[in-house]
Amino acid sequence: MGKDAKKKPLKAKQPVAKKGVKKVAKPKALRAALPAPPDLPVAAGPRKRVLRAEARHLAPLEVPAAGDIAVLRRLWETVEARRLAGDATHSHSARLMARGTAKVAQKLGEEAVECVIEATLGNRQPTILESADLLYHLIVLWVDAGIRPEEVWAELVRREGISGIAEKASRPKAILRAAETTKLP
Repeated sequence: MGKDAKKKPLKAKQPVAKKGVKKVAKPKALRAALPAPPDLPVAAGPRKRVLRAEARHLAPLEVPAAGDIAVLRRLWETVEARRLAGDATHSHSARLMARGTAKVAQKLGEEAVECVIEATLGNRQPTILESADLLYHLIVLWVDAGIRPEEVWAELVRREGISGIAEKASRPKAILRAAETTKLP
């Protein structure tokens, strides 16, 4: 007789209730639908340290009284440095740009939609968060396209004091032809 024939059949271990885990009686309908044994311990919920960690990360924003517009310049410089380094394994910006301009533009569009949704719902804090995401992805698009912030600021200065209606009327008609519509507001 070989060694395999002498082995005893393994017994199924009974579940042991662990500290912080309590048994919860399940409704009969739920017990019938699930194949799990009815005496299986169920986690009582997240532990205190998990809840504390989540609270730190999900705390309401504390915005300084005066924002610093220079953060956009620093962000552009950081994204440009990431593009030059090209380390897609450690940089989200480099990874995104490595996927191509279409992906960069798609991400910008997604963030714009998310921002619009939150603003439409009247959710102030989520709108702030999505606005930050939108600005970041806009800057990634600028870096990808070789656009410096000064070029955008110069265009804003050029438009300063001009009616929006007059500015749009002065745009080249090629924009309308490219869009294949005359319905641009």
